[in-house]
Amino acid sequence: MQILKEHARPYLRDIIFSIIAVVIMAGASLWQPRLLQSVMKAIIADDQHKVMVYGVQLIILAVIGLIAGVINTIFAAKISQSIAADIRANEYQKIQSFSFSNIENFSAGNLVVRMTNDINQVQQLIMMVLQSLTRIPILFIGAFILALITLPKLWWIVVLMVILIALASQIVFKQMGKYFIQIQNLIDKTNTLAKENLQGVRVVKSFNQETNEQQRFTENSNNLTGVTTTIGYLFSTMIPMFMLISYLAIGAAVLFVGRGIVQNPDDLAAITSFISYLMQIFFAIMIGGMMSTFASRGFVSLGRIKEVLDTKADLTYHSDAPEKKLSGDVSFENVSFTYPGDEQPALKNISFNVKSGEMIGIVGATGSGKSTLAQLIPRLYDPTDGEVRVGGVNLKEVNEKSLRATVSFVLQRAILFSGNISDNLRQGKKAASNQDLKRAAEIAQAAEFIDQYDDGFEHLVEERSANFSGGQKQRLSIARGVVGSPKILILDDSTSALDARSEKLVQEALDNELSGTTTFVIAEKISSVIHADRILVLDGGKLVGVGSHKELLVSSPIYTEIYETQKAKRGN
Repeated sequence: MQILKEHARPYLRDIIFSIIAVVIMAGASLWQPRLLQSVMKAIIADDQHKVMVYGVQLIILAVIGLIAGVINTIFAAKISQSIAADIRANEYQKIQSFSFSNIENFSAGNLVVRMTNDINQVQQLIMMVLQSLTRIPILFIGAFILALITLPKLWWIVVLMVILIALASQIVFKQMGKYFIQIQNLIDKTNTLAKENLQGVRVVKSFNQETNEQQRFTENSNNLTGVTTTIGYLFSTMIPMFMLISYLAIGAAVLFVGRGIVQNPDDLAAITSFISYLMQIFFAIMIGGMMSTFASRGFVSLGRIKEVLDTKADLTYHSDAPEKKLSGDVSFENVSFTYPGDEQPALKNISFNVKSGEMIGIVGATGSGKSTLAQLIPRLYDPTDGEVRVGGVNLKEVNEKSLRATVSFVLQRAILFSGNISDNLRQGKKAASNQDLKRAAEIAQAAEFIDQYDDGFEHLVEERSANFSGGQKQRLSIARGVVGSPKILILDDSTSALDARSEKLVQEALDNELSGTTTFVIAEKISSVIHADRILVLDGGKLVGVGSHKELLVSSPIYTEIYETQKAKRGN
């Protein structure tokens, strides 16, 4: 509830107006049976004038209630939409501050559900609170008191009906609460399955896994259907049960009034009002119970949102760290790193120094820790032990803007966002001019296909960049990495989808155009790093060799083995 309180403050005036409208609407509903009782008395007394007067009052009261209901709905909709939008924006902002490990703990699909489905549930919760859950207590208390005033001798019928309906509600609604939690978890899983299937549709079709994927999705969908159906069954038993209790109460009231109508003729006019109040009590309890149950689903969602907002980012930057230009020097001092949840370290006691402008190659077998090492330089993770320094400054003491302006990271899996080419490239430098974009495209050898488009850099990038080949996406990704002329450029096997000619041209362009940039090239192929100033050889998370290509052929058996293996493959 703390989240709702914080986000409700800006809309306090609207909330007050909404509550006032609810009170007026509930008051009109409660006073109508009293006027109806007066109408009945006038009819029994054959007083046509009073019948007309009370009839007009009933119409006026109905109009007032209608107007108040419309006003309440308008304000409730405005408030719920606004608060939900604010929470969604805060949650998205919070997620943007998460590190890789934070996102992995939740999973991307889970976070999407929390920003969409859970926010919608909270929005409905706010709407219910401002409409039903605010009105129902007023109706219940008012109808209960007025029912006792109307026919005091039948107080026991009112009390007995309330007790029986409350007990039945407790039994049914208690069962429902646990199912709403299951629904949210199953929606999470459904979203994840659908997302994985659509993103990996080529793999699914290539290996003829459509049937298996359909079975997985159907099984989860059936579970979701089963839980939802169970809730439906509970509702189907609840409403007839409540109706039976209320009709028995009405029958008892009519029976006892009928027996004493001769002695108390005024009860004939009062019984209609009394029955109306009984029905209002019944509907207040039933609808209140139903709304409370649905609200419990909203509170579950609110708890899931709170979990995101309360999560502390694993990586934080000192707010008082000065923003300054950093050089391209990089050093690792006894660095070890273990991924959260893993027992074995991915890197073990790594130490080396790199001077600004050097080209460093990083090679090793799959799983040797190459990408992990590279991810520590832009501080995507913090080392478990040791220090990583850029420009002579410990990364834990660096200003975030300074670090982002200094280090550019180009991933092997090129990810482009829907929009156009220029939007994607300007992610590397927001204020990049058209000349900057052109230069970056030429370095990455992307200009050769961009120039073929009539709209050039404004060419559309479709969802998941489906209108580009793997090599084109990698070249655009490299262009995005170099557009800001970073002091440190990390290429994580980012030319793997390029042909030999394109890869050579990219390397030559990087050497010529970014000669002052410290470049880390992570590669599976020795040929990609053979001309590097130095090459780091990793094996099992350890640094087992450092030197030039020629030096490592003499000093590093592991490097020699990799080189000879690749050389033999090329020879075949």
